[in-house]
Amino acid sequence: MILKSGLVACAGICSLEAIAKGAEEMKKAIEAKKEIPVGASIYPSVPAKTGKEKFNLGMASYTFRKFPTEQALAMTKRLGLKYISFKDVHMPLNSTSEQIQNTAAKVKEAGITLYACGVIYMKSEADVQQAFDYAKTAGVKMIVGVPNYELLGLVEKKAKEYDIKVAVHNHGADYPLYPSPAIVYEKVKDLDKRIGLCIDIGHAQRSGIDPSEAAEKFADRLLDLHIKDESAATTEGTTVEMGRGTIDLVKLMRTLEKIGYTGVAAFEYEKDENDPLAGVAESAGYTRGILASI
Repeated sequence: MILKSGLVACAGICSLEAIAKGAEEMKKAIEAKKEIPVGASIYPSVPAKTGKEKFNLGMASYTFRKFPTEQALAMTKRLGLKYISFKDVHMPLNSTSEQIQNTAAKVKEAGITLYACGVIYMKSEADVQQAFDYAKTAGVKMIVGVPNYELLGLVEKKAKEYDIKVAVHNHGADYPLYPSPAIVYEKVKDLDKRIGLCIDIGHAQRSGIDPSEAAEKFADRLLDLHIKDESAATTEGTTVEMGRGTIDLVKLMRTLEKIGYTGVAAFEYEKDENDPLAGVAESAGYTRGILASI
């Protein structure tokens, strides 16, 4: 079942009654296996949890890559999200320790948890060392990374030394390094448990892989998720608002509850880079509608 337009997370002011009505419409539509009409609204400051699910919704700051750090935090807070993973555009890798600590302090002051940093590409031993020092200085307990295959042994050593997790991020079939969650799993399954997967459900879908099946199959090493929707289940697919594309998001959310996922599902909205707020708000509302209904 593919739900198309979904609940729209509005940028304007919506009442709690409208939120409840929107969730109820979502529930009825799911039960009746009908498409959900455009128009039901969920205000973006609804808490990130409904009280039922064990995992958190969050933000991958790459969504706001065209905006300064303060504005990225403000938009994340406006969406009611309390967890963020910083791309280096918002906390540069080459920052001084003081600059990193100051940026991390801004996140805390905003009432948001800096739960991870990345995606960080590691092509040399120096890159690996830099990534772990960066994460430690920021007080972050997880790196979302893409280390070259030959560096995985060093990554494991540093993960143990620093007690920092590394969620290896899959790309799609059109990218040579970690082109699927299965390849990531094969590379990390015998490493320390602190090394696992960040499943990017969009890249998986574009490679013809069911993200829900991947999440369930590799649940024992699933550390993080980048969530989005895709216009097509081929390499030509592009990011669209969640609920408007081809990913069965209801199935995904049910799968995450089934496997007992306790990490963060972070919105990574790659569309409309100069004006992403409306699209990611719609995606957040749609996702919350699902979670309120299953």
